[in-house]
Amino acid sequence: MLVLVINCGSSSVKYDLIDTEHQKGYCRGLVERIGAVTSIVKHQPENGKNTKETKVIQNHTEALKEILSYLLGPDSKVISSVSDIKAVGHRVVHGSDMFKDSVLIDDDVKEAIEQAFDLAPLHNPPNLKGIEAAMAALPDIPHVAVFDTAFHHSLPPKAYLYGIPNRLYRRYKIRKYGFHGTSHYFVSRQYFKLILDKPSKTKVISCHLGNGASIAAIEGGKSVDTSMGFTPLSGMVMGTRSGDIDPSILFYLVEKEELPLSNLHALLNRHSGLLGLSGFAADMRDLILEAENGDRRCQQAIDVFTYKIRQYIGSYMATMNGCDAIIFTAGIGENSALIRQKAVENMEFLGVKLDEDRNEAAKPGEITRISQDDSRVAVYVIPTNEELVIAIDAAKIAQASDQSPWI
Repeated sequence: MLVLVINCGSSSVKYDLIDTEHQKGYCRGLVERIGAVTSIVKHQPENGKNTKETKVIQNHTEALKEILSYLLGPDSKVISSVSDIKAVGHRVVHGSDMFKDSVLIDDDVKEAIEQAFDLAPLHNPPNLKGIEAAMAALPDIPHVAVFDTAFHHSLPPKAYLYGIPNRLYRRYKIRKYGFHGTSHYFVSRQYFKLILDKPSKTKVISCHLGNGASIAAIEGGKSVDTSMGFTPLSGMVMGTRSGDIDPSILFYLVEKEELPLSNLHALLNRHSGLLGLSGFAADMRDLILEAENGDRRCQQAIDVFTYKIRQYIGSYMATMNGCDAIIFTAGIGENSALIRQKAVENMEFLGVKLDEDRNEAAKPGEITRISQDDSRVAVYVIPTNEELVIAIDAAKIAQASDQSPWI
C-alpha cells in the first residue's frame, strides 16, 4: 500500500511517500519557510533527480498542493494518479491521555488534538493545520493520526505520576507522557528481530539523541519509563531545551530578571540546552569541532549532555533490574562515535564494555554492534525510521473495518 506520511511544523511540511508492503520509500521532501517572502521546496525521489526551488507558499494548504503537484507532475512521474495514494499518515506529537494507539481521523479526533494544544503548543497546532490541509487536498483517502506519546501509555502510575496534589492530575491531566514513541518503538523492534528473541524476555534502553533527545526503558517490549515528561521540555539536555531543572529556578528568574512567562518559555525552549551552555551552537557537530579546537564551554556542553545520558542509563538499569541492550539512534546517536563513547564510559561494572574500533567504524544507516563480544550488556547503533512506523500504522488502520481508538 502506498502511504503519504506528513509531518507538519509551524512553517514547514515534511513528507514521505512509502510503499508499506515492500517497506520502501518512493519519494521524500520538504517545504520550509512557509509564509516567508520566499519558501524553499525540496524533493528527493528514490529514482530520479533531486530538486530544490524557491517559491511563494503562504500556508500549509498551498504546501500540500505543491507536494501533490510534484508527485503528479509529468516530469517527476512519481505517481500517475491521486488514487495511487491509499492512506495518509500524520505525525501528531501529543495525544494527551486520550489515545493509546494510532487512530482514523474524524471530527472528534481533531477536537481532541486541539484540546492538547496547551500540552504541546509548538507542535500540535501545526500538526492539526497539516491534517486539515491534507484532508482538504485528499478528501477521499483515509487519514490516520500517529501519536508520539502512544508508545508510552504502558508506563505504570509510579512512573508517570508527579508529586503534586492528585486533584491536579485528575483535573488537568498533569502527568508524564513521554515522546519520540515511534522511534523508541521502531529501534526496539529492530533489536528483537536481530536477536530472534521474544520481546517479553528483553530489557532495552533506547537512546534517541538528536536536537530533541529522550531515553526510554523498554521491558517486555513495553515502555516502563522515559526521560521526557508532561511536555518535550523535560529530561535530557537538548539542542535548545534545558531538560530537567529545579523548578524553583523559574521563580528565581522571574524575580531577578523580571521575565514575563512568554520570555521564560522561550528561554527554556529556544535559548537553553547545548546552545545556552556553549553560547555558540545547538548542533553537536559544531560543538565537537570547537571543543577539539580548545573551546572550554563547548566541551562543557558535551560533558553535560553525555553525563545526563549516563545518569538515565544507570537509573533505568536499576528500574528494570538489569539490561540486555543499549541502543543509540537519531542524528547524534547514529553519527557521533565520540558521544556514544562518552555516554557509556566507566560502565564496565554495570556490564557495559564498548569496542572502540567497532564504535569508530560504525557506518550511518547500518545496524552495528559496538560492544565487545563478552560485554554482558550489548550496545548497538540502530538507525530509526519513524516515517515507516507512521506509514505502517496508517496502512493497517486504513484497511481495518473497526476502530477502537479511545481509552
